[in-house]
Amino acid sequence: MNFDLKALDLAGAAAEKCDALLLLVPEGFKPGKDPLSQCIAQARKAGDLELAAGKQLALYQPAGVAARRVLLLGAGNGDAKAVRSALTAAAATLKAPACKRAVVCLAALDAPAVVAAAVQTVAEVSYVYTATKPEAKTPALARVTVAVTDKAAAAEAFALGEAVAAGVGLAREWANRPANHATPTLLAGAAKTLAKQRGIQCKVHGPKEVAKLGMGAFMAVAQGSREPLQFIELHYQGATKSQAPVVLVGKGITFDTGGISLKPAAGMDEMKFDMGGAASVLGVFRALAELRPAINVVGLIPACENMPDGQAVKPGDVVTSMSGQTIEILNTDAEGRLVLCDALTYAARFKPAALVDVATLTGACVIALGGLRSGMYASTDNLADALQKAGEAAQDLCWRMPLDDDYAEGLKSTFADVANVAGRAAGSVTAAKFLQRFVGDIPWAHLDIAGTAWKEGAAKGGTGRPVGLLVHYLLGQAAAAKSGKPAKAVKVVKAVKTAPAKVVKAVKVVKAVQTVAAAKPKAPRTPKRVVAAQPMVTAAASPEAPSAGPAV
Repeated sequence: MNFDLKALDLAGAAAEKCDALLLLVPEGFKPGKDPLSQCIAQARKAGDLELAAGKQLALYQPAGVAARRVLLLGAGNGDAKAVRSALTAAAATLKAPACKRAVVCLAALDAPAVVAAAVQTVAEVSYVYTATKPEAKTPALARVTVAVTDKAAAAEAFALGEAVAAGVGLAREWANRPANHATPTLLAGAAKTLAKQRGIQCKVHGPKEVAKLGMGAFMAVAQGSREPLQFIELHYQGATKSQAPVVLVGKGITFDTGGISLKPAAGMDEMKFDMGGAASVLGVFRALAELRPAINVVGLIPACENMPDGQAVKPGDVVTSMSGQTIEILNTDAEGRLVLCDALTYAARFKPAALVDVATLTGACVIALGGLRSGMYASTDNLADALQKAGEAAQDLCWRMPLDDDYAEGLKSTFADVANVAGRAAGSVTAAKFLQRFVGDIPWAHLDIAGTAWKEGAAKGGTGRPVGLLVHYLLGQAAAAKSGKPAKAVKVVKAVKTAPAKVVKAVKVVKAVQTVAAAKPKAPRTPKRVVAAQPMVTAAASPEAPSAGPAV
C-alpha cells in the first residue's frame, strides 16, 4: 500500500475520484457551500451524524461527490487520539474488497500534526498477516491519499507517519510469525536484511563468539534448545562518530516454554510473542532508515529459545554472567532477565548516552497496568521524563514505576551474588531491580511491554509497540544533541541533518506533537485504579509469561 499527500480543501476532496472518501469531521465544524459540507450539514440537522470520535455515517454516491462511497467520521476534538479512534472505526471500509483507492480527508481539522496519526492508523488497520496463511484475504487497498489544506505544513508529519508505520509493520510481522518461522537464526537474517538500508550495519555473534564474551547467563537459557542462539548487533550512524550512541536492547526469546519450570499448556502458543522487544528494536531501525536523524543508535538483541531438555538449565543452578556476577536460577521461566543482563553488560562498551531495554518481561506488569500502558522504569528523572513525553506524543503510552532499593532485598541468595527471582509481590519491580545491577552508572530505562506487545482474542496479534515511543524519543534526543541542550519537546526541530528534507520534516512534527503533549497536565504518579489482566490459567506461577499463569 502506498501513501501520498495532496493539498485539497473540501471542494477539492469532493471532486477527487476514489473508491472511498473518509472525511473526518471535528466538533464545532462550520459547513461551507461545497457538496461535502452540505452533506454534513444535512446529516447533522437530521440528527444522523454524531461527531464524537468513532461515530460514523456512510453515504453512497452523494450528489456532487466523485467518490463512490463517502464515510463521514466523527473526530471529536480533532487531536491525534480522536483521529486514531475515528479511522480505527473505519477499518471495515478500508478492507472492503472493492476499495482499491481511498482518500482520507483531514481538511476540516486544520491540524497538520495529526497527519502522522492518520497514516499510522490506516496502515495498522489495513494490516493482514499472510506469512504462513496463504489463504488470507489481503485488502485490495493499494493507494491512500491523505488530503490536507496545507501540504507544506503537513509534509513533516506525513514523513514521520510513513516511517513509524513501516517500523510498526515490521515489528508486528516478526512478532506474529510462529516460532518455527521466527527462529533466532531467521531473526538474525531479518536484521541482516535491514543492514541493506543506508546507514545501518549488522553483526551477528554466534554461539562461539558469545562463549568467548563470557555471556554465561545468556548461554544458560539457550542450552536446552537445538536452535543455536544469536546475539544480534545493529548500528545506525546518523551523527559523528564522537557522539555517544543511544543503545536499545530487545529481549529476543523466540519461544518460551518456561524451561524446566514449565508453563501450563493453555496459552503457551502466545509465547511466540516473547520476542516482542526484539521485534520492536528491528522496527525502530526500519524507521531510522527512513528518517535519517542525526543520532547514533546501537541495537542489541540476545535471541534464543527457552526449552526443556536433558541439557536445560535447572532450578538451583548457578551461572556466571558476563559482568562476573553469579546468578542462582531459582525459576527457569524468569529467563528474559538472564539474556538481558549479559546484553546490558555488553552495551557498556559503547559508552552510551542512554541505555533502554525493551522486554515482554513480567506477567506482574500486565496485572498492574493491563494493555494500555507499558511499564517504565528509569534510573534518572530526565530519561523518565523524555520517555514519558515521547509516549504521549506517539500515543504509545508508558507509566513510570518505582525502583526503590528495598525492592531488591528479595533477590538475595545464599549460594550466588543474586537470585533471578524474588517473591510474588511486586514482581515487575523486582525484575527491574535485577536488571539494574548490570547497568552501572549509565542512564538506563527498562520498558516492560508484557501487556502491550500483543493482543488476545479476536484481534490476536502483535501490536508493534513501543516502536512509536522509541522513535519519538530518539528524535528528541537527536534534537538535544544538535542544540547542545537537554532534550525538550520544543527544540526537536533542530535535531536533524539538513541534507535529507524528509528528516527535517519528521523532526519538526515531533516538535509540534510533543509540545501539545507537554502542555497537558502531568499524570499522577499512581494510577487511579489497577487494571486486572484478562483471566487466564491459574495453574503455576510464571514470572515472565503473562498468558501462562499468575504473575509474580
